[in-house]
Amino acid sequence: DRIKILGWGGNGFWLLLKRLEADRFTWPSGTETISLTVEQLHWLLDGIDLAVIQKHPRRFYERIG
Repeated sequence: DRIKILGWGGNGFWLLLKRLEADRFTWPSGTETISLTVEQLHWLLDGIDLAVIQKHPRRFYERIG
């Protein structure tokens, strides 16, 4: 129900501690170190399960004409 993030702000470190009152964070599965985008970090801090989120497939279009 708690997460701590240590970040670098250019001229020093900052520490973020967030605690959920009624639920738990749903951490991505796996034992390896994971990389998150800023968007995924915001979702994780909001309590959203990253395993169930699916993005639209990337589409590539050919130019005609």
